[in-house]
Amino acid sequence: MVEEIGAIDQALEEQRASIGVGFWKPFKAAGTNKKVMYRLFIGSMLFFWQNGSGINAINYYSPTVFKSIGLKGQDSSLFTTGIFGVVKTVTTFVWLLYLIDRVGRRMLLLIGAIGGSVCLWFVGAYIKIADPENRQQQEMDGGGIAAMFFFYLWTVFYTPTWNGIPWVLNSEIFDPNIRSLAQACAAASNWLWNFLVSRFTPQMFAKMEYGVYFFFASLMILSSIFVWFLIPETKGIPLESMDELFNTKPVWRAHDVMVEKLREDEERFRHDIEEAGVSTKDGVVHSGVVESENKF
Repeated sequence: MVEEIGAIDQALEEQRASIGVGFWKPFKAAGTNKKVMYRLFIGSMLFFWQNGSGINAINYYSPTVFKSIGLKGQDSSLFTTGIFGVVKTVTTFVWLLYLIDRVGRRMLLLIGAIGGSVCLWFVGAYIKIADPENRQQQEMDGGGIAAMFFFYLWTVFYTPTWNGIPWVLNSEIFDPNIRSLAQACAAASNWLWNFLVSRFTPQMFAKMEYGVYFFFASLMILSSIFVWFLIPETKGIPLESMDELFNTKPVWRAHDVMVEKLREDEERFRHDIEEAGVSTKDGVVHSGVVESENKF
């Protein structure tokens, strides 16, 4: 406990020295401090790639999406849209209760990007080859059923990965002095990308047809490259150690290096405390002096 408090105090002092305190200092740091600007870039780009997965195109125009796969009838489209929502809800709970702190942020993003991309490539290829929207057949064939399966599989890949993790990472990677401003900027960028996707999705479906799925699939592959080279794993890393985590290279080994360093620091601290004659039983520092009980 004493070690953690000391680390927090030291980190806060360093952040005050580099960013400053008050209302305007964080704004200044956001435009002049290279470390802060880089993290803002990371946070904003996470939301760019999130929207680049095609999620909001599907959320806002799901009947159009299902029609392009070959689903006929308004009732059927609305029903499958409802199933889409149920799948998202269930996988969100799985993410919250199990995946986020067991698998880790970075690995989930990579799995979601690669798996989701494969699913969208399949859906786009089916639409290109079968052209289901212009066929007279009312019922879906085997290829259409497979395309629907891959669409829901894409939902399973996306929801516990890119749906929530950009928000989690943006809450972790910034210093306390600038965290509120930085998260506000990241959220604003999310709505910017959201607006652009929702604004141009109808035109994309009209002009690109099956190419829309290839477009979003390509962006998901690019997002995996972005994550691999720029996003370190933050699972289990104290917020006060984020600067050191981002300074550790290469990125894909930064988490292991930091975990080992934190373990060594903790052992060194405990050793120093024990040499000083202080007990660390149950993770709490206790003085070796025993006070006698007051008797009345």
